[in-house]
Amino acid sequence: MPEATSAHRRPWGRYALRAASLLAALGLWQVLTGLDVRLWVHFDQLPTVAEVGREFGQRIGDGLYWQDLADSLRRILTGFALAAVLGVATGIGIARSTVAADILGPVLEVLRPIPAIALVPVAILLFPSNEQGIVFITFAAAFFPVLVSTRHAVGALTPVWEEAVLTMGGGRWRVLAQVVLPGALPGILGGLSVGIGVSWICVISAEMISGEYGVGYRTWQDYTIVDYPGVLVGMATIGVLGWITSAAVEFAGRRVTRWLPRTDRRASR
Repeated sequence: MPEATSAHRRPWGRYALRAASLLAALGLWQVLTGLDVRLWVHFDQLPTVAEVGREFGQRIGDGLYWQDLADSLRRILTGFALAAVLGVATGIGIARSTVAADILGPVLEVLRPIPAIALVPVAILLFPSNEQGIVFITFAAAFFPVLVSTRHAVGALTPVWEEAVLTMGGGRWRVLAQVVLPGALPGILGGLSVGIGVSWICVISAEMISGEYGVGYRTWQDYTIVDYPGVLVGMATIGVLGWITSAAVEFAGRRVTRWLPRTDRRASR
């Protein structure tokens, strides 16, 4: 308890520790690549941190970099928003209705193990433009984590709460609004957090295969012309964007579940 309280009172110390960890990793990268260390891993073939930094400095002054970033973000947000709405609705329907479970369950369980990136050929055949196909891949990547988490969260709710609302004269919509959604919300948010991460993996892969613009497309183009500092800039951009969007989902989740009792676990994170 004293350690947790101390960590809670000194957040800047924790931020400094995290920054030091990141700087140490970058410093190790610079040393290994700068000295051309060649052990089991060939660090001598990677660009140094300084080279990647110079390339990044040049690119942020280029409008093409920001266009790629905006295109990838648009695809992610569109596909993820569709997956969040349809995944939650479908998950609740399957968990609450045996008819929906019997009709939709078998089809979804057959589709769920298929990697979203394997749907690229199908997306090319189905949609008239690459843009729509990439959004579809992003949607498919996030849909199933949201669906599964929602279904399990709703199925785990205790029947006592629903019975109490029904006893007090509430109908099915009131049960849904006041019992099912609030009770399942923590589990749903967990699925959304997983879904946004998987979406980034698949949208970048889809952009590499069939994109015209986007961070993934530009990273692959840099690889084909042997511009390895550009490749590392693309990888770093993907990592930062994924971190920001995941943090945004988690922040929104904490805001909408402020009514839940919480344990201060920040010292252990």
